[in-house]
Amino acid sequence: MVTFRTCPKERDRVVLQIGTCDAERALTVAKMVEQDVAGIDVNMGCPKQFSLVGKMGAALLKEPETAAHILRTLVNNLSISVTCKIRVLPDLDKTIEFCQLMQSTGISAIAIHGRTVDERPQHMNRNEVLKEISKRLSIPVIANGGSKEIQKYSDIIKFKEITGCSSVMLARAAEWNCSIFKKEGLLPMEDVIKSYLKYAVDCDNPPSNTKYCVQNILRDQQESALGKKFLNSQTLEQICDCWDLSEYCRLKRSEFEKNGFLGRSQVSPMRDDEEHTQSNKRKLSEEEDVILMHCAFLRNNYVTDLELPKTILHKWMQTQRKKMPSYNTQQKGKLFRSIVTVDGRKYGSSFWEKNKKWAEQGAALVCLFSLDLVNKKSFIANGNAPS
Repeated sequence: MVTFRTCPKERDRVVLQIGTCDAERALTVAKMVEQDVAGIDVNMGCPKQFSLVGKMGAALLKEPETAAHILRTLVNNLSISVTCKIRVLPDLDKTIEFCQLMQSTGISAIAIHGRTVDERPQHMNRNEVLKEISKRLSIPVIANGGSKEIQKYSDIIKFKEITGCSSVMLARAAEWNCSIFKKEGLLPMEDVIKSYLKYAVDCDNPPSNTKYCVQNILRDQQESALGKKFLNSQTLEQICDCWDLSEYCRLKRSEFEKNGFLGRSQVSPMRDDEEHTQSNKRKLSEEEDVILMHCAFLRNNYVTDLELPKTILHKWMQTQRKKMPSYNTQQKGKLFRSIVTVDGRKYGSSFWEKNKKWAEQGAALVCLFSLDLVNKKSFIANGNAPS
């Protein structure tokens, strides 16, 4: 499973933020990417329950010595910058005391969100607290929490001046429209989405993450006709089709395949005894002669259960008075792939699905295609490849 990807162009721009409660584990992770990122940031501000229960994120605000030990371990053993991000505490003096302790570890900068752990975006950011902290520290202080008041580039500058900090960190405002950093003004939403989608296609970004990012840009436009079409999309190609980029997506996928690169949906979990150079068309096991196709089961393509591949295949077998199909499903971690046996022949998809039911539907769909029981034009239009 791919956890982190980057490229040479981003080498001196990407800072990897980690959530941790253990200095040695943090160092192990940081060492893995030390040559690929510009810095490591330790999240000490996440208020989510999973972070607090795991003694990470904002939980470290109550464990200053542990937090300092983590940072000191990273600073002393890495060749790249180390920073941390925190939230303000209810008490100003205690916040300053915490920040000064973190500063003593040798970190390069500290980002501070101007709300407490219990406060949310609807609460006002404590800009005056950020200003006071920035006066008391000798390292750069990065102001965070101002997205609510930031609508354009000049607002970023204003936020920086009000807080007296050396720089600004944005999350939500950048997710809504990343051209917020453009001095000349915001780009139209459609231009931003199209540009983003091209990057997503070029980098083979997972559809789920791509969809999440576009949703943040669309916001209230998700209720429009285009928005509803987008929300019904599942594959990267379907998402791109909403903005007339499906052909771009298909051409890029063909380019990947021509160059021998596996697309995300074609990557399979490795067996312990497998070579890393295996073919994406490999059989489910050495003994099985399986007809494999690149075929994804897209649930929202089927309005009723009567239209599902397994249902159609089952009915066809009944009319032909043949033995009912049998399914054999393989699981690797949290992924599933199935083969269906029909009339002594075995069919399966090279795609791995997130549950057993979908894996069986995918296998049935390959069988239907092979037996000419499905519309081949729509089969290919949905991003499937009969190869």
